[in-house]
Amino acid sequence: MQRVFVDTDVALDLLSGRVPHYEYAARLFTLADKKIVRLFISALSFSNLNYVLRRARSANDVRKILVDFRILVNVLAVDDKIIQLALQAEFNDFEDAIQHFTAIENHIPVLLTRNTRDYRKSSLPVSTPEQFLKTI
Repeated sequence: MQRVFVDTDVALDLLSGRVPHYEYAARLFTLADKKIVRLFISALSFSNLNYVLRRARSANDVRKILVDFRILVNVLAVDDKIIQLALQAEFNDFEDAIQHFTAIENHIPVLLTRNTRDYRKSSLPVSTPEQFLKTI
């Protein structure tokens, strides 16, 4: 089973139904539900997801959404080493650096995001969900 790291924006596409990106996110997470791929996400993403979803929904609704979402993903810790690597990295966006090094430190071979430009400095293969789905 292929191991894939998912950036926060892809999860938000699914959980908030963002068109036109929802379709590809839904197909990706369906593959995880069917045990065709194994999806990983950082603990940082859960915090970000809660923050963004709370703008439009109640705390109780968001909690239910995240409980259900948690079934589809494996949550990876963000530790001192990851923060140190991110601080020293040449990424423009600190959060992207954290995501990148969370994937690296957990030996996840591919990173999915809609913002591939933000990961130009990545040593991992980076693609969009749409591009990745074409390879399956």
